Amino acid sequence: MAQTLGGAIEDLRVVMHGPVCVSGDAGYDEARNIWNGDIDRHPAVVARCTSAADVSAAVVFACEQGLEISVRGGGHGFSGFAVGDGGLMIDLSGLNAVRVDPAARRAFVGGGAKLADLDAATQEHGLAAPAGVISHTGVGGLTLGGGMGWLTNMLGLSIDNVESAEMVLADGSVVRASAQEHPDLFWAIRGGGGNFGVVTEFEFRLAPVGPMVHIGMLFWELERGREGLRAARDVISGLPDDIGSLIAVALNAPPAPLVPEQYHFAPGHALMLAGFGTPEEHAAAMSAAAAACPPLFQFATPIPYANLQSMLDDSAPWGVRGYEKALYLDELTDDAIGVLADRAGDKISPVSFAPIFRLAGAYCRVADDATAYGGRRSPQYVVNIAGIAADPDAFAADRAWVRSVWGQLRPLAHDSGGYVNFMSEPDEDRVQYSYGSKYERLARIKSAYDPGNIFHRNANVKPS
Repeated sequence: MAQTLGGAIEDLRVVMHGPVCVSGDAGYDEARNIWNGDIDRHPAVVARCTSAADVSAAVVFACEQGLEISVRGGGHGFSGFAVGDGGLMIDLSGLNAVRVDPAARRAFVGGGAKLADLDAATQEHGLAAPAGVISHTGVGGLTLGGGMGWLTNMLGLSIDNVESAEMVLADGSVVRASAQEHPDLFWAIRGGGGNFGVVTEFEFRLAPVGPMVHIGMLFWELERGREGLRAARDVISGLPDDIGSLIAVALNAPPAPLVPEQYHFAPGHALMLAGFGTPEEHAAAMSAAAAACPPLFQFATPIPYANLQSMLDDSAPWGVRGYEKALYLDELTDDAIGVLADRAGDKISPVSFAPIFRLAGAYCRVADDATAYGGRRSPQYVVNIAGIAADPDAFAADRAWVRSVWGQLRPLAHDSGGYVNFMSEPDEDRVQYSYGSKYERLARIKSAYDPGNIFHRNANVKPS
């Protein structure tokens, strides 16, 4: 395709400040390399953008040349939507600057920044915005779909803390979306994914967090899986908002210094508790979980917030193959726990596991229709089943494991939807179920801002 574009690529290079790459150029393979090693695609052109003006030029060029557009932020998505074959990739990795106004408690975050960039800049001032739990995740993709992590119950989703966003639209125009400017667009991008344009800068509200917080982990072996998972469920259902939790099903114990050496890589289940309040409050939560079901081992320690945010990076190393499916459960019932405990030993790869987020607290204090987020704002659980492996055969086996476990849990969910950020292969029906009654409004907004559906490499909302 690059050969047939001929001199047109030179025209794009003239109007862009950032480099424009084709196969064989320096930077081309770096840009098309994404986190999911199962995906190996070759765009015809890579526009390595350094400004909103560069993104605008790339969008206009792609439309003129009839090229499919993909947008690469952090490149971390399981789906691989960031890169396509034969199209134009808008690479935002050069737009990774983070500027903090500590007095106003605001962060201005480039569309290509990663969580590590955001956390490093905000923690210089003892501030944070709620985000995910893997530091090399892109801020953009995470935020546009919702954004959940350790701070969700205390501060809400990432989208609940977005004040405005600079965007490039399908016609190449650059706008700022906020409650005052393009309010319909502002509503849509907070949960509606990358359907409506390319975000080149987010403005986040910040809150005091850290710099030191507390992390604790309790681990139960597979043989006591049901008892351990029930104890974890019962404890986190009563936690205060300033303790974040993550249940890790089918986790192999990490070879970390705080884990007894004899249990390194042992299969089992873990409850992780991140405390943002007092040490005593965190210790009480740990004690309650241990009393409910004594763990095989446990630890608790103070930790810098930035280190907490990168603690799980080894569970998702760059270049590994990945596949995931997820669903919402109103309750983590004994039946659901039975499925998870019974199937935990069937995975092959030591890094495949099923993280479960409890959504409560501040998450529930946002009205259902305040954002386009594809989930109800009532207390619930997000169960994400992730097959992650370097070996192709192990990956194939664990992908089948993911699909099978999801299929067993599906009858226990309240509908066929799911968290759009956790969809490796979103089909039209699942996307519509996920957004529910919001889908029609999203489709109308899509028609206004992207009637040709040029931004379709995502959990796609089709123009009405």
